[in-house]
Amino acid sequence: METDEMTSRQQDFYQEMRTRIANYLDRNHFKYADLLLLAPDFFHLLIKLIADPRVNNGKKAKLLLAVTYFMSPVDLLPELLLGPLGYMDDIALSAYILNDFINNNDTEILYEHWAGSSDVLASIQNTLTLANQFLGEGLWKRLRNKVGHL
Repeated sequence: METDEMTSRQQDFYQEMRTRIANYLDRNHFKYADLLLLAPDFFHLLIKLIADPRVNNGKKAKLLLAVTYFMSPVDLLPELLLGPLGYMDDIALSAYILNDFINNNDTEILYEHWAGSSDVLASIQNTLTLANQFLGEGLWKRLRNKVGHL
């Protein structure tokens, strides 16, 4: 897939995700709405970090895993069955992978590419803190194990 085609596909995915989540939240009360709203911002950040030449290939592989997981119709919480609520596992996996930048004191690059309205570090940390609650311990452990084997 050519870079322009891939970028266009990802941009379309980003806009579709943002619209689906906004429409869902207009119709439904959801306890973790603030986290659900992070889905398009995390997706955008993942794409920007993959394109950044300062990010090493090992991190890019994990970032690409998160992007692929976001775009896959088949995952632990499928969007096809659950609607926007299906993004909750994608959000948790993204935060887990993005936390590597925090652990390695590479936070400047996160701020540089962050398009969200909240603080990027607080958003990542808050997601990780609440992941066990909104996913359940078993599902959260399975997701972390997927990434841990890379």
